[in-house]
Amino acid sequence: MSELSATVMNLPRRDAQDKLRGRTKYTNDRIRPDMLHAVLLRSTVPAGRIRKLDVSAALRCPGVRAVATGADAPGLYGIGIADHPLLAIDTIRYHGEPIAVIAAETEKQARAALAAIVLEVEPLAPVFTMAEALQPAARLVHEGWRGYEVITEGGARAGNIAWEAKSSRGDVDAAFARPDIRIVESSFTVGRQSHVPFEPRVAIGSWEDGRAHIQTSTQVPWTVRNVTGRVMQLPPGRVRVTVPPVGGGFGLKFDASIEPITALLARMTGRTVVLENTRQEEMATCLCRENAEIRIRSAVTPEGYIAGREAVVLMDCGAYGGEQVFLTTMTAHTLGGNYKVGAMRLVSRAVYTNTPPNGAFRACNGVYNTFALERHTDEICDALGFDPMEFRKQNVLGDGDLGATGQVFEADVLGPMLDRMEALRASTGTSEAKADGRLYGIATTVGTWFVFVGPSAATVNLNADGSATLVTSGVEIGSGTMVQSLPQIVAGQLGLAPDQVIVREADTDAAGLDVGVGGGRTTVSIGAASIAACAEVREKLLRTAGEMLQTRPEDLVLRDGRVEITGRPGSGMSIPAVVAHAQATTGPITGSGAFTARNTPAMSGCAMGHFIDALDIPVFVVHEAEVAVDPDTGHVEVLAYRVVQDVGRALNPRAILGQIQGGVVQGLGYALHEEVTLTVDGRIAQDDFETYRLPLAQDVIPVAADLYEGAPSMGPLGTKGAGEVPILAVGAAIGCAVARAIGKPVQQLPLTPPRVLRLLHEREPPPEFPHIAPGWAANTLG
Repeated sequence: MSELSATVMNLPRRDAQDKLRGRTKYTNDRIRPDMLHAVLLRSTVPAGRIRKLDVSAALRCPGVRAVATGADAPGLYGIGIADHPLLAIDTIRYHGEPIAVIAAETEKQARAALAAIVLEVEPLAPVFTMAEALQPAARLVHEGWRGYEVITEGGARAGNIAWEAKSSRGDVDAAFARPDIRIVESSFTVGRQSHVPFEPRVAIGSWEDGRAHIQTSTQVPWTVRNVTGRVMQLPPGRVRVTVPPVGGGFGLKFDASIEPITALLARMTGRTVVLENTRQEEMATCLCRENAEIRIRSAVTPEGYIAGREAVVLMDCGAYGGEQVFLTTMTAHTLGGNYKVGAMRLVSRAVYTNTPPNGAFRACNGVYNTFALERHTDEICDALGFDPMEFRKQNVLGDGDLGATGQVFEADVLGPMLDRMEALRASTGTSEAKADGRLYGIATTVGTWFVFVGPSAATVNLNADGSATLVTSGVEIGSGTMVQSLPQIVAGQLGLAPDQVIVREADTDAAGLDVGVGGGRTTVSIGAASIAACAEVREKLLRTAGEMLQTRPEDLVLRDGRVEITGRPGSGMSIPAVVAHAQATTGPITGSGAFTARNTPAMSGCAMGHFIDALDIPVFVVHEAEVAVDPDTGHVEVLAYRVVQDVGRALNPRAILGQIQGGVVQGLGYALHEEVTLTVDGRIAQDDFETYRLPLAQDVIPVAADLYEGAPSMGPLGTKGAGEVPILAVGAAIGCAVARAIGKPVQQLPLTPPRVLRLLHEREPPPEFPHIAPGWAANTLG
């Protein structure tokens, strides 16, 4: 039996029964009666200077054991640049920003004591929009931006531009000056999307043996460890982070937030402290998928060749740089992905505003960049009279084609995937008849994303009963990776059944460095590290068994919990017998493994300010949507949805299909009705389930999916991450399908019924960006 055939299976989730019956213990299930409860004093203005902050009266309130302010944790943190304080210091930059925190015997006592804090704030004129932030005389959200520590060199910064990343390949000016080309220009704008995890952000901090111990609902235990050390000015080794199962994490928990506060209070009180966001706090300060503005121009020949392309993308990072600084990188690989282009230049800017900070969200800016690129592609086809499918087939990236940064792509993947989509449609048939007199539209779109590889470590301990324990910093966030693909991988390597593989809860004291669970990386990065660890275990196991059986190790195989002689089923001995012998002679059998990025090169000089110059593992999707639009109400019904997804190698098709179904539904919410707006005082208006329109059961449609295997991948056994990418092209497919149904350009998401009605009656103004200069170069910092 090969490693692959021993690994591929439709293994059900081992945690399904516990989760369905409420037996899974999340972080907030670990709260004990003897813990202190912490609550935050949050800002009620979007911008201001703190003139007075007196917590002495609060300290005397009943039950209060500690009050902390920014002065107690003065270190700044961030990604790329350190611009974010744990608690506001001197300056308030968004409505809801934490200013102080109280720890008391009960939550009620802590909340009562908030009223005793004396806070005097001098309001400042808020900067709410990117248009305001980019005005020449705009007030600076960060007056001291020049003094911030730059953690990662390379990005341009100035004033309210937290970070700027550029890519430039070829002579774009010459492409646009060609006499035979037609220039098509498009503008798009999108709003924020809230994560809405069922489990809000919550942390439990204690102070043990002179060290902080944080139990928390996070995707990035090592980031929490490092940020806590940074803001508390402790060596990171004096912080331990353990992570129970996480009740939902789509990127919201890919950064530290409230965790260091619990460690700070634990050090101050010597007691264990719990801090949990209320639902209102969670949604009002959610690290949303950012709102963005995109302008894109293409120079296209009469034959349909894309000679040149340029684009400007503005990303609202809110009050602090956060993940958006890193994600400026991804514009080159998403808006600059999908298609062969002769010459191209793109700039992506993360812009400070006095609004709640944004963050990473499943496929991040790829979701709206794909919407913009695919709608722009359809506008090119409309302008030049091309068939959209044939235009895509002619121009999608193939073997040897160059990406935006000069990366050379391997193999023809998107082209065959478009063929597979046509075959899938032929097998399912279309649903046009269901439109029943309403306006009908169908659209096929493509998307390019990546697997966020990076350092991971794994240890495998072979136990006396023949089972194996896998120790990593991986976290089960609901995708099932830790309970499906990883046990499958280890079991396949060691000849065990998946239920003989125990996956230990993430603990930074027990497991090596890992950059976190997100970006579709867990199966790839931790899986590769696990295979490396298993290789050491196999070598020790076979060597020991060879001595016992007087057989060369290379003549032995692991199968069904036994060590057997090749070609002689039932021979040899059980793994527990070998383990027992090893423990008595050479010691326990363990193995360790590590993995990191390959760092695929870009073309020299093409990428500036990027955290990732080229993609180690590109991932492609093809999505197709059929919609019916009610011309009287503007309501959009999705009649059918089809997906062809590049999965590399499907270790668990059942699990991947579940991810596709969930990702598409989440994308439908973004495309059709999830909307975040700000009140006049800069507060997020949709801060509960009554005001934020999530997809509900009646919004779910069955998704027909085809898993495309065989595309190149450096992942273990040829795998690629499958959980991040299913949402990538949903907004694009819906936007293009609705545009065709109503015969009007769609330039904004979400497509709520009022917006669709305005489009139908030509009352929806097109996006206008006077703060984006007509010339591309004028939108860069040089």
